[in-house]
Amino acid sequence: MDQLNYLATGFEHALTLHHVLLMAGGVLLGILVGVLPGLGAPNGVTLLLPLTFTMDPVSAIILLSSMYWGALFGGSTTSILFNIPGEPSSVATTFDGYPMARNGRAPEALATAFLSAGFGAMAGVVVVTLIANAIADFALKFGPPEFFAVYLLTFCSYLVSGGSPLKTLASLLVGLILATVGMDTVSGEIRLTYGSDTLVSGISFLAAVVGLFGIGELLVTIEEGLQFNGLKARMSWGVVWDAAKKMPAHAVTLVRSTIVGCWMGITPGGPTAASFMSYGLAKRFSKRRANFGKGEPDGIVAPEAADHSAGVSALLPMLALGVPGSATAAVMMGGLMIWGLQPGPMLFIERPEFVWGLISSMYVANIVAVVLVLATIPLFSSILRAPFAVVGPLIIVICLIGAYTISGKMSDVYIALAFGVLGYVFKKLDYPIAPLILAMVLGDKTEDAFRQSMLLSDGALGVFFANGLVATITTAALLLLAWGLVGRLFTRRALPAAG
Repeated sequence: MDQLNYLATGFEHALTLHHVLLMAGGVLLGILVGVLPGLGAPNGVTLLLPLTFTMDPVSAIILLSSMYWGALFGGSTTSILFNIPGEPSSVATTFDGYPMARNGRAPEALATAFLSAGFGAMAGVVVVTLIANAIADFALKFGPPEFFAVYLLTFCSYLVSGGSPLKTLASLLVGLILATVGMDTVSGEIRLTYGSDTLVSGISFLAAVVGLFGIGELLVTIEEGLQFNGLKARMSWGVVWDAAKKMPAHAVTLVRSTIVGCWMGITPGGPTAASFMSYGLAKRFSKRRANFGKGEPDGIVAPEAADHSAGVSALLPMLALGVPGSATAAVMMGGLMIWGLQPGPMLFIERPEFVWGLISSMYVANIVAVVLVLATIPLFSSILRAPFAVVGPLIIVICLIGAYTISGKMSDVYIALAFGVLGYVFKKLDYPIAPLILAMVLGDKTEDAFRQSMLLSDGALGVFFANGLVATITTAALLLLAWGLVGRLFTRRALPAAG
């Protein structure tokens, strides 16, 4: 009953005319961000973040989260019509979405994608509503050792989320090193600034995100000489209704993918890993396995439902534990701190109107997103038919303006450009960027929790096994670390033997 009362109070905040207009505006901006390769949700939210500094925190988070939902939908549009994933989490949608569109079924593919995404998003919101207070109450039992164990578990989880574990580990270590730049919060010493006054306050996280996700991606795009050759799609409500009538046939895939998405969102797997995992499971268990890659609807349902349910669920650990479940959630967590809010269990007690205003807005904003994306597909798909010589420089200008507006300093522009080069190098060498961003956000918190734990225990590492809770989390983290680094080695050795 408490959840229902909190939710009703949240709807009183979310359903005001002001907030509904913010949702619509945020969704439209998000769709635009999603359809423009090189921007993406993390960078779009970053660019919008400086505009929220003078807003009420509830209004600000509603605007940013609505942009997030819109960007996810926009990424699906480009994946299906142009074979260009606007979001990393939309890559799996291209496998069957684009072939289906090329077969003359673009409207059906889009309708299937958006209905699946809407179902996954709403299911994710329901999960967040039901377990938010339970996770917050559970988190109140946490002290410095428990928080360090959670952060360690977060880092180790990325080692088994796909890709090379050694490259993921390297990305995490680079992020942790960058997080130490500036003044030490415990001793007050200045570290790794090399005499630069600009770096005393640390590296601007927002400028880094602009460079990594915006400029870096665009540099890769320019090098590859990307050409936009899209397919046209005329949407009608009749097509949407026909797709809705076929959805029960995909019920098993829809529910399974939503469960995977919610789990990967709450844990640090994130939407990208969830979409690939769900696509793989759908193909593995499908009776029409041979159709995958040729325009199979289940190949659209699975990644879309998982992507959006994970995107919604990723906000829960960010709010309750201060552990972002995705790159965009990490950017939003940075926003919370700028607004003077501290993510964690006390946020539910001290600012319940903020937390439940956000959760309530998720219900409304995702419905608004589905309606708006269906209505604006022709408009936004036409943007990508503009010459890349026009779109590319426009994205660069937006990124640099966004970096400058963070604090009005040219140093942030230089940081964004430097991280743009770093992002380009990471992309070319196939190093994941999300772990680097995660480590930059959590680096200070992890270091503080570790040092506080050492002070409490007089330097004894046994504090991380002092009770059942912290011992369980630490053990799980170490098992994931072992599996990520050692398990892959045994798997590779076993494959030639099996052959």
